[in-house]
Amino acid sequence: MQTVLIIEDEKDLAELVAFHLEREGFKSVVAADGVSGLNEAKSLKPDLILLDLMLPGMMGTEVCRLLKASEQTAGIPIIMLTAKGEEIDRVVGFEMGADDYVVKPFSNRELMLRVRAVLRRNVEQPSKGANISIGELVIDTQRHLVSVSGDEVVLTSTEYKLLMSLAERVGRVQSREILLQNVWGYNYFGDTRTVDTHLTRLRTKLGAAGDLIKTVRGFGYKMEQS
Repeated sequence: MQTVLIIEDEKDLAELVAFHLEREGFKSVVAADGVSGLNEAKSLKPDLILLDLMLPGMMGTEVCRLLKASEQTAGIPIIMLTAKGEEIDRVVGFEMGADDYVVKPFSNRELMLRVRAVLRRNVEQPSKGANISIGELVIDTQRHLVSVSGDEVVLTSTEYKLLMSLAERVGRVQSREILLQNVWGYNYFGDTRTVDTHLTRLRTKLGAAGDLIKTVRGFGYKMEQS
């Protein structure tokens, strides 16, 4: 049974989410503030964290940053829950390392789909037994390691899968909608700017190799050999 940690100060909402998670076969644990949520995540090491942005004691973005900065918890996928829907809030969440973002109010069906999709793509993919080299970028598909000019680049599971989706199809343009389906694993409920936000963060992490990813205006993205 997979465990989902809910860090949410709205008691009624937290209990409702926990109820639906347990009905779907998950074990749920609730923390009502940022500090206790951070401590619970470190001790419990859940399979997934649902994290509210506005929390007493410690903001959700800070909780996310600390979790992603720790080797023990960096691999735990995080879905941000918040009433704020502006693009800047999504960007901040993704910059801190969140894997997905759900705006309140949300339907329980949507949330469960996102939970399963994030968990599914966080599972280690079968190795293809060969490295992918594009210019100074090297992807070790066996160990899920990425390096640029010999220096390792630490990516979230979402960023890694997004990079792989582009690297496995060098020279082919992929629409934002196709990337959403390939990377997020279902028909995404949000808008395609999520792809743009993740691509911006991925390019930044890749440094000079980020220039390998080209924007095709009005359509999507592609990766080109340097």
